[in-house]
Amino acid sequence: MSTTSTVDRAFGAALYDETDTALDTGASLLAADAGADAEVARRGEQFVAAMWRRGWQPADVVRVVRRELDDPHVRLVSALIVREAGDRPTAGPRWAAQLAELDPRPPHVPDRFSYATAVLELYRLLLRLPALEPLDAPEGPAASREPESRMLTRIRALLAKAEATGYPEEAEALSAKAQELMARHSIDEALLAARTHARDVPGACRIGVDPPYETAKAVLLDAVASANRCRSVWHESLGFSTVIGFEADLEAVELLHTSLLVQATTALTKAEAAQRKGGRKRTKTFKQSFLAAYAHRVGDRLRAAAQAQVAQSGEGSGEADLLPVLAARDVAVADRTESMFPHTVTTRMRAVGDVDGWEQGAAAADRAQVAGRPRLP
Repeated sequence: MSTTSTVDRAFGAALYDETDTALDTGASLLAADAGADAEVARRGEQFVAAMWRRGWQPADVVRVVRRELDDPHVRLVSALIVREAGDRPTAGPRWAAQLAELDPRPPHVPDRFSYATAVLELYRLLLRLPALEPLDAPEGPAASREPESRMLTRIRALLAKAEATGYPEEAEALSAKAQELMARHSIDEALLAARTHARDVPGACRIGVDPPYETAKAVLLDAVASANRCRSVWHESLGFSTVIGFEADLEAVELLHTSLLVQATTALTKAEAAQRKGGRKRTKTFKQSFLAAYAHRVGDRLRAAAQAQVAQSGEGSGEADLLPVLAARDVAVADRTESMFPHTVTTRMRAVGDVDGWEQGAAAADRAQVAGRPRLP
């Protein structure tokens, strides 16, 4: 029997039948023919390439495999993605950064049958995943950007220090400075594009929304996106939100959301430890209420900061063209969102039932470092 025939029979038995018996049959065929390994890997790269044509990106694929399967499958798909990418140019800095994070080494499995089973389980999943909305902006000017500006490197470093320090005053100072730099970066980008008549158009990125308590985390991400002139659409079943906006604002959302989530997790860990120390054993409702309140309160603060920022920007700051520039960008983002997602529904957080968790979550949100964009000097 030829190698191709073995692979055809194994795939025909296992990939289009969801039963364990079919999976075992396919895995047995592959395990018995060591010569089929190269063809199995080649077809795996074809499956991965098909994912790109269907709108997926490397981080999206790894995220959903981690969500649906196990670590060996994550290692398998990471190695496939790296091999499929080869030495060809990447589709932009985000794509390159996603590839750079992958481990190209295949997993260690105890025997050929186990390895074949994991491969077929992975390929089954890839085949049934839906097509996604392409993220590339029309004529894709954002793809030509440098992977990391000096300003963003500095912002990232400030936020990392704010998250790591054990001193609230130091964290506040570091986060405030990072937010100031973030705001200046975004506004400067908008004004520069307007003055040079650059054909700058909104782009999009996907940000993971991991369990548990995904709804509260998605609401937090939406609040950060809205405050930074972006829109977010949550794909609950796939574990991510798509954020639409101009490149500088997308970068701000990614950085600020990550920082706020770290701050929320740190505050929740401390609050939960205090609950347990006080003799309370049921913490699920406490955590859910805490994160729901945190997302709600941070959203209030971000919206207030955004409104104050607009008001301040119009008070004779010397940048009279700023407001119409920002308004035009808001319209562009809304239009891009509508073209990508013409049919969306509003999601509400489930009712929370722990008053203590809600109050402590709101208090943690009040302590979180968020600030409006300052006026330009």
